[in-house]
Amino acid sequence: MNPEPLLTADEIADCIERLAKDIAPRVEDDTVAVALLTGALWFAADLTRALARMGRRLSFDALWLGSYGEGRVSSGRCEVRAGLQRPVSGRKVLLMDDVFDSGLSLSEGGRLLYEAGAREVLYAVFASKPWPSARPLEPDFVGWHAPPRFLVGYGMDVAGDWRGLPYIGALD
Repeated sequence: MNPEPLLTADEIADCIERLAKDIAPRVEDDTVAVALLTGALWFAADLTRALARMGRRLSFDALWLGSYGEGRVSSGRCEVRAGLQRPVSGRKVLLMDDVFDSGLSLSEGGRLLYEAGAREVLYAVFASKPWPSARPLEPDFVGWHAPPRFLVGYGMDVAGDWRGLPYIGALD
């Protein structure tokens, strides 16, 4: 079964440009852009390139957190698989994730960044899905308000499959 297309590659590009315009005034050249692996790689690459076109030269790093494993439902806990490679102490950080649902990965990433000495953490997500209960935080920047469906493509996956789609689709 192929995913039902929800957002085209051109619509994704438009969202990225709008986000970069919103984010650019809030970051500095010594800001560290941190992607939550693995899903945020596509979003982080596009967003940091868009910010560079606007004259913002951010450092880049990644945190590898896992809560889904091979399934479609979060385990309810976040495992740190790989930590930061560069110091963030005293610096502003732009934490990027592909999709915001329960908020578990984003809040754990923020906690780890503040624990590492970040001065401020700004949260950017490509897709924000509605959630039935209160979340530990809300992102500062959202590219797209997604429907409550199981999303794939543009970094989002099912057990590693479908991440490379150039569009976002639903599998439900």
